[in-house]
Amino acid sequence: PEQIEAIREAYGLDQPLLSQYLHWLGGLVRFDLGDSLLTGTPIASELAEKLAVTIPLCLLGLTVAIVLGVPAGVYAGLHHRRPGGVSVSAGAQALAAVPVLWAGLLLVVLLGKGVGLVPVLPSQGFPLDGWAEPGKALSSLVLPALTIGIVEGAVILRFVRSAILEALPQDYIRTAAAAGLTRTQAVLRHGLPNASLAVLSVIALQAASLVTGAVLVEALFALPGMGRMLATDVGQRDLVKVQSEVLLLTGLVLLIGLVVDIVHRVIDPRQRRTA
Repeated sequence: PEQIEAIREAYGLDQPLLSQYLHWLGGLVRFDLGDSLLTGTPIASELAEKLAVTIPLCLLGLTVAIVLGVPAGVYAGLHHRRPGGVSVSAGAQALAAVPVLWAGLLLVVLLGKGVGLVPVLPSQGFPLDGWAEPGKALSSLVLPALTIGIVEGAVILRFVRSAILEALPQDYIRTAAAAGLTRTQAVLRHGLPNASLAVLSVIALQAASLVTGAVLVEALFALPGMGRMLATDVGQRDLVKVQSEVLLLTGLVLLIGLVVDIVHRVIDPRQRRTA
């Protein structure tokens, strides 16, 4: 009993609930999330170290998704009645339904282990010295970023295709075509800016999927990021760290949505006029 009381006093559990909550909020404002129940180390410093892997992975995965999804979506929209466009749309529909873990395993088999006898991409883990060697660190994120980018890119493709199909019958596309532009040129010059709004919208909608996908991919590829730490802490029942990690991931999702909303308002004059 004495040891239990000492632990309760050390963690402030002997205080009223309101006092505990206000103390926790005060620590949250200072980014003081307490110490791990198992190791006793400050949680904030561990989270900062893991975010150095998770945030670049999210950004790389998002870049891959945009690079793959936008051109393919424009092509599928312009050729929606042709076999090529229909095939691209069907492929995107299938990829969007693929679990990110299964996609990662498939890429490891096809690329990380090599096609035939020739290894295409490395699948080793993150270097122990972190970003001290940027080349090795980036190469270890190639397959994880491709895993996230392919799945998320399929979703972006579908949104871009819908935006292009919506733009094709518009008056400004017909006017541009009458001015001498080809159908493709008119869409690229005037329809694609509208499609960029669709890309921003899908990024905001898929923010949670992007972050959770990164967490799962980190666990799959043994990357020392938030995902691996979260999986370890759940298994060890370090509830204080798990609470802090979930809170941080939720904040990251909200931050992505906020940034996308601000960019959306900046590039869309209609929203600026209604603001």
